[in-house]
Amino acid sequence: MKVLITGGTGYIGSHTIIDLINAGFEVISVDNYINSDGSALQGIEKITGKKIKNYNIDLRDKEKTKIIFSENPDIEGIIHFAALKAVGESVEKPLLYFDNNINSLLNILDNSVKNNIKYFVFSSSCTVYGSPDKLPVDENTPVKDAESPYGRTKQISEQICKDVLQNTNIKAIMLRYFNPAGAHESAFLGESPALPPLNLVPIITETAIGKRKSMQVFGDDYDTRDGSAIRDYIHVMDLADAHTKALQYLIKNTNAPGYDFFNLGIGQGVTVLEAINAFEKVTGQKLNYSISKRRPGDIPAIYADYTKAKKMLNWNPKRNIEDIMLTAWEWEKVRNIQ
Repeated sequence: MKVLITGGTGYIGSHTIIDLINAGFEVISVDNYINSDGSALQGIEKITGKKIKNYNIDLRDKEKTKIIFSENPDIEGIIHFAALKAVGESVEKPLLYFDNNINSLLNILDNSVKNNIKYFVFSSSCTVYGSPDKLPVDENTPVKDAESPYGRTKQISEQICKDVLQNTNIKAIMLRYFNPAGAHESAFLGESPALPPLNLVPIITETAIGKRKSMQVFGDDYDTRDGSAIRDYIHVMDLADAHTKALQYLIKNTNAPGYDFFNLGIGQGVTVLEAINAFEKVTGQKLNYSISKRRPGDIPAIYADYTKAKKMLNWNPKRNIEDIMLTAWEWEKVRNIQ
């Protein structure tokens, strides 16, 4: 089966391509390199031996997006990653986020319907839950007001998928994941954004290797065990595996609901300070960090109950926070040489 990965040279998309290839899928990519570059394709080829075709197209461009489907009439499945994803930036530039994330989705869905795509997997986020009243978060947790424009785009996107696809034969799954981190164990591929990273783990590794003089911990006055925010960090290859399993689930289960959603995390909350300690433990590197005030749009704590994915998708995360930190560090050392 041929699968289109949007955002295929991005962090999660590129790792998912590897997992899909290992599972026997044929993959093509579309990515306009807004926050990535072609080096991810080289990493994929080193790991899998497969050369991936990427269309350098902005998915907001209707006419250019059509080209992908006209040249690949045998696409049966789509995994849609392409989106801007920085919470803090979305607070500063909400119009950019609504334009990019929503309009690209509308174009992909329009082409999915017109080209009789069978399966659609959407890259969603735990931000759809807002600031939850209780933890861990399961799929029955109420969807509250989003804490950031980024989170709002994911809420809106899920509803758009549901409204558009309910009158089609396309089966869809929304994957609400928590905090992806880490790198492929080969150290040929990892997180390598074109823009300065805003996620914790690459900030940690860049600080350790000297690209940053120091790093900040945003807030030490949350109602948590050490005052820093709690997140659920999931290894990117475990996350990639979940996307493959979601697609396989839709293919194998003809009676599966036309629209469903799953949480993806490791089910454990880790504070920012605990994550820093885990990095220092497995690498032997000491980090230069300081405490600063909270960031706009951040919530105190969120972590997952992934029971539904375990039961229905047969998915289990295999790696922990120390695995995340070790693979991220090995990747950072290789990236620093390149």
